[in-house]
Parts: sequence; C-alpha cells; structure tokens
Amino acid sequence: MDVEVLERPLPKPSAEDYVSARLLEALVEAGLALRFLREGFVRNAAGKAFQAWKAFMAALLRLDLDKLKALARSEDERRWLESTAVPRVPTSRMTALSQMLEDAGHTKLSFATDKALKLHDYQYHGPDPDMALSKYRDRGEAARDVVLLLRELAERAEALRGRVKWSEELEKALEELRRGLLAR
Repeated sequence: MDVEVLERPLPKPSAEDYVSARLLEALVEAGLALRFLREGFVRNAAGKAFQAWKAFMAALLRLDLDKLKALARSEDERRWLESTAVPRVPTSRMTALSQMLEDAGHTKLSFATDKALKLHDYQYHGPDPDMALSKYRDRGEAARDVVLLLRELAERAEALRGRVKWSEELEKALEELRRGLLAR
C-alpha cells in the first residue's frame, strides 16, 4: 500500500467521502500492524492495530451519526457526537461510543473495542508478567490479540461494502490485509 494514503488530508466529517477515507485509513493501519508483527515489533503492531480500530470506529460513528443522535439523551450529547466523537474518537470514550454503536445495530462491537484498548495499554507498557500495567504477560499473547482484532476489522470492513462508497483503493487495501492475515 502506498504511504501517500495515510498522508492525505482527511475530508471534513460532513463530506460524503469521510467514511470511505476513515475506512481506508483503518485498513492501511491494519496492514502496517501486520508488517510490524512480521518484523517482530509487537508493541508497534499493537499501536497500529489500535489506530486501525479507532479509524474504523470513526467511520462507523459518521456512517450511523443520525441513528446515534436519535439515541442520544440530550442536545449536548448530540452536538458532542458530531463535533468531537466523529472527528476525534477520544480514547477515553471509546467504550461508551462502542456501546452506543451496538445500540445502533453493530453487534458485539464493544468486545473488539475492549481488545483494542488492551492493545493500546500494551503499546505503552509492554509485556507485564505481573499484569499490573498491561494485560499481556508476554509478546506472544499480545501478538495473537493483534491478529484477532485485525481479523475482526477485516470482516466488519467487508460487511460495509454495500453501505459506503467502495473504491479500488479500499478493495486493494482489504485484499492486502486479507492476504496478510492468511499468512499468519
């Protein structure tokens, strides 16, 4: 995948192609996570897998923004979804956002989000035999969860094929990710 894809400015969240751009970002980041795994950089792979999931959540949040706003409890929450949640996907709110996305129809999304957040902790703290700072005792446990999260992302991305503007770039990124996952 061409590095240029990740260096392009994102469209505004209100733009029609925002969802496709964030989905492409997710797939490219996932491919980089696999590359880091192949090269033995598990902490970097964990970070890229987390970034991939976060970009994927941004795509889902924008795609189903109207449903989420209808589920929101207040006008402030509706404004926050549009002004902050979609463009930034705050890490501290990913659990709550994934639960909202489940309410909007994305079943079992919070389980994968929990895995992404565990990998985010691992990126910063590394393996921890005592499991005080990281939920992974060794590199192998984390590497396995990177692959599991990326498989989930690939399946969910493919399921969006009929709901988003699907480009050749998206198809190529998904195919590269699938090939990389088959090699694992």
